[in-house]
Amino acid sequence: MERRVVLHFPGFEPLDPKAHHARYTRSANQSAKVWGVNIDVGGLRDCYAGSYFDVNCRAAAGKTSSRVFVYDHNQLVHRFTDKSLVRRLASGFASAGSVIVQGGLFGYFRHAWRFGLFFLFPFALVLLALAASALIAAIPYVFELQRWHFLWSVLLAIVFFHSFFLPFSRRLHTLHLFADWELAVALARLVDPDVLQWLDRCKDSVREALREDADEYLITSHSMGSSVAAHVVGMLLEEEPDILDGKRVVFVTLGGAILQCALLRSATSLRARVRTIAQAKEVFFLEIHCLTDVIHFYKSRVVALSGHPDAPQASIATIRMRHMLTKEHYRKIRRDFLRVHRQYVLGSDMRAAFDFTLITAGPLPAASFATFTQDNIAQV
Repeated sequence: MERRVVLHFPGFEPLDPKAHHARYTRSANQSAKVWGVNIDVGGLRDCYAGSYFDVNCRAAAGKTSSRVFVYDHNQLVHRFTDKSLVRRLASGFASAGSVIVQGGLFGYFRHAWRFGLFFLFPFALVLLALAASALIAAIPYVFELQRWHFLWSVLLAIVFFHSFFLPFSRRLHTLHLFADWELAVALARLVDPDVLQWLDRCKDSVREALREDADEYLITSHSMGSSVAAHVVGMLLEEEPDILDGKRVVFVTLGGAILQCALLRSATSLRARVRTIAQAKEVFFLEIHCLTDVIHFYKSRVVALSGHPDAPQASIATIRMRHMLTKEHYRKIRRDFLRVHRQYVLGSDMRAAFDFTLITAGPLPAASFATFTQDNIAQV
């Protein structure tokens, strides 16, 4: 593999291309030491096809040059998070209600019960805090005190919510998850003009990136980015069915959460685009799953569950985080479900069946990672 073009769609994180580039550089340096290869990550640049950086890898298996385009949605993240507290709570609960009404909650528990709990967690936690605040405010009523006591009880309730619960909830990323579900509903419905314009911009950028010469075109997506990638690639194939002719294309989802959106009844376009990608003869569709990651649909068949059981199904490769990290490192992060979920795109402490740097910059074809196991890891 001499030349690769990588189109990367990150998850729902408040990171711009510069931050993603810095993360990739740190992870690449870590993985280079683990695998005994030489990896040089170039500076971040902008062009007609978006932000990108070049990566050169020298290994025993050969030299590879990769151009990595980053399609972050940092602007949308800030649009959903830069609100007053009241608006964030109201819009978050509205999104949760939409997920439930559209059948998402039932689908989550039916196909990945841990993801169902992940959905309920932030909303249940906030409801519990609001109930505790209301109980504090109601102390004078409960104990039949004079009305003037409501002055201190209501103040105490506000202090409890703002000064105790909110700082505690930030460690659990609670309100960030409220915004995550807002975007999930928006990607299902496709009526938000900002989201539609952003998808169109990504589509135009990807079209230009695909015009570059390469031996392999690798589309990687993490978490929420998988729904974004499915929309963008599906839109391109709908408009230009022959755009991938003669190309070797690998579509890889990392802890992919396409079903987070696709299981909502309104996500008709997303489900259709999943089928379009699955049926494209030039595309090898691979999903990387991990048992200890609760924020995806472990071993679920995304194409079939999107309503297309007769279409070609994505291959699934399962990995273990404990094989990628030292015992001390894994013990440190294992209770932080969002940190575990990010490990797909971070550097490894040890050689394992999967490594993000190796699949995006290494000399081996990306499709080969579908067959690697801990007993049969890559040889570079």
